[in-house]
Amino acid sequence: MKAFTKYKYGGPEVLQMEEVESPVVKNNHILVKVMANSANPADWHILRGKPFFARFSFGLFKPKDAILGADFAGIVVEIGSGVQHFKIGDHVFGEMLGGGAFAEFACVPANVCAKMPKHAKFTTMAGVPIAGLTAYQAITTHGNIKNGESVLINGASGGVGHFAVQIVKAYRAHVTAVCSSRNSDFVK
Repeated sequence: MKAFTKYKYGGPEVLQMEEVESPVVKNNHILVKVMANSANPADWHILRGKPFFARFSFGLFKPKDAILGADFAGIVVEIGSGVQHFKIGDHVFGEMLGGGAFAEFACVPANVCAKMPKHAKFTTMAGVPIAGLTAYQAITTHGNIKNGESVLINGASGGVGHFAVQIVKAYRAHVTAVCSSRNSDFVK
């Protein structure tokens, strides 16, 4: 299969497209044919190996895992033992902070995936996982939002911010959104 790989830390210039072995499905994992993925700040930090303390998780002197990429959407092509909530052919999306999504196939823990809504596009769903979950946790877990509250969202047109606006509106709360004037129509 083809994949974007990296064998040292750096910028985009260290990435290369190459032929690598397809992953083998493991217990409690699903093998996904990746139809779309998205790049986000987590990928950028892992690629550069900065901040330095991140290297304690991703490889001190060189990356532990060659294939970058966290967010993805795709089709389940194989199921490992212990997986009960997915079947071959399901359209799924999810995130793998350890990487692996910038490839044709990814072996993904089943517990980091969800089924896609029926008419959703792969390209849309691949942009949801990290930014969407960050916004959801900020608003519901840390912000403990209640119906009818007022919420200020700074950076409302950004990756996390635009999800936060929608989540707050779903709670029937009042949103005050801060963004640049060029993005005000998008945020409205």
